[in-house]
Amino acid sequence: MHGMEGTDTADRYLRFGRFEARGHSPTYERLCAAVADDAALLGLLDELPVAKRQPNLLYGAVRFLGGPLDDGFLPWVHEHWAEVSAVMRERSTQTNEPGRCATLLPLLTSLPQPLALIEVGASAGLCLYPDRYRYRYDGGQPLGPASGVTLACRTNGPVPREMPRVVWRAGIDLNPIDVRDVEQVRWLEALVWPEQEDRLSRLRAAVDLARSDPPHLVRGDVNETLDELVRQAPRDATVVVFHSAVLAYLPPAERERFAATMRRLPVRWISNEAPTVLPDIAARLGRTPPADRGVFVLALDEKPVAFTGPHGQFLDWL
Repeated sequence: MHGMEGTDTADRYLRFGRFEARGHSPTYERLCAAVADDAALLGLLDELPVAKRQPNLLYGAVRFLGGPLDDGFLPWVHEHWAEVSAVMRERSTQTNEPGRCATLLPLLTSLPQPLALIEVGASAGLCLYPDRYRYRYDGGQPLGPASGVTLACRTNGPVPREMPRVVWRAGIDLNPIDVRDVEQVRWLEALVWPEQEDRLSRLRAAVDLARSDPPHLVRGDVNETLDELVRQAPRDATVVVFHSAVLAYLPPAERERFAATMRRLPVRWISNEAPTVLPDIAARLGRTPPADRGVFVLALDEKPVAFTGPHGQFLDWL
């Protein structure tokens, strides 16, 4: 999924199973191998735009339609390909994982307070509430307010001792999800991997929290709408533009355009993306990313500071 736009479809699924699903979802690891070995299904997938061939999107569509994830998966997908492909064309992988806030929090607390947050690729905006979740790093004392959402994170270094003060929050997405819309939230739930009941419970709790104070979400292309949203932010706050697992879905030229915009705007920039997504940041890593597991690179103003778990599971400081 992440940074694999140059691979063929079979290899894309094998890599997703090997590097992202392994150790996290045996079901998706098994399905990836099965899809990669099904020439007919690969042919159908290759009729979709490249950005629509992602494993997460296929599996999410099947689950959204009520299809099986057992041995009946492949026959069911072939039989219902018209419906599956329609969902894949219409929707996108908008995994809104609040767990990523645990890896963003140390950087947010390190900046001059208060903060005005702008999330790129916000989905339902669940990562716009880092100040309203509770955190537990390495099983230590909890940090943050009493909350229905507690985020656990392993780390190899310092952890924040205080919470950020957020005075304004907004997000941009091509297709923002309204947390008050049951069908839209059901799509978010379909994107949570099987076996990960803790993530599903966390998602539902975060949705409940967001429903009490829905975020300000703007529909649009980030490269066309970001400037205006930055101008709307309060001037007496540190404006922080952040994104996580988003830029891989933009063509390389659009990523570079976004990076150029970030260098120009009077904001702080927190990125949390796969190593291949932002080459200028990857070039400053100083060491090779782990080859045996999927990781993101957390960076502040293009300076890499840590490897992170794609769903916020760990924070390995560089």
